[in-house]
Amino acid sequence: MSMADDTPKPKDPEYLSTLERGLKVLNAFDAGHPELQLSEVATITGLSPAVARRCLHTLLELGYVGKNGRRFILKPKVLEFGSAYLNSMNLEQVATPYLQKLRDQTGDSSSLSVLSGHDILYLVHVSTERKIRLGASVGTRFPVHATSLGRALMAYQRDSIIDQYIDTVELRKFTEHTITAKAELEKRLRKIRQQGYDSAQDELDYGIVSVAVPIFDSNRQVIASINCSTSTTRVSREKLIEERLPLLQDAAIEIELALKKWPFLANSLQG
Repeated sequence: MSMADDTPKPKDPEYLSTLERGLKVLNAFDAGHPELQLSEVATITGLSPAVARRCLHTLLELGYVGKNGRRFILKPKVLEFGSAYLNSMNLEQVATPYLQKLRDQTGDSSSLSVLSGHDILYLVHVSTERKIRLGASVGTRFPVHATSLGRALMAYQRDSIIDQYIDTVELRKFTEHTITAKAELEKRLRKIRQQGYDSAQDELDYGIVSVAVPIFDSNRQVIASINCSTSTTRVSREKLIEERLPLLQDAAIEIELALKKWPFLANSLQG
């Protein structure tokens, strides 16, 4: 994997910096920061307090942000952004039936994810009644390096993207089995390219085992990944690969064929 050219690209002359700042402010809120004061928003986003204040008050006026004393909080209206995407892209017709079939065949949870920076972003999740320690739903984010979904996605990216990722990612340790060495991660990505799938056990949290494969568009560019995930008390990693991988690969082919009928969705999923 060759080293990427990290020369910054010039921004589009039509680029709207004010919109960028507003989106930064929205993204400052997360599970660890459900409420934020102005100074905290400024720190997280890197914006000046004056700019952060103008963004917050604009979002407040538009109904995307609320206020509780001196603290700001997201309002349910922000869900309109996500629901507009899901409703317009026909994901329910393209992916969900095949993931439901996979769930019914295996008893495992099944998901479709896309790449989002150093994370994966869940776009479809079909769960079982079984409870595992790490729940997932549409919009859930997990780090690439600690998930089979993420590594199956990253392994088939362009070499320049992989190089940039390896160079900039922080390999946070979640368990004693999490990959935390960049050389080991790069070696793992090479292996995934050769074998066509990835598996994980006890890497993001203990008691979870999964196997994942990539999804390609009509030009053989990777655009997503799907997985089977379950508890280690139900099945071993070796058995999961032996029994689920063929079914998972069949589901991937069916989704790829379905995507040909919805080319705008395939275009949307491209990085």
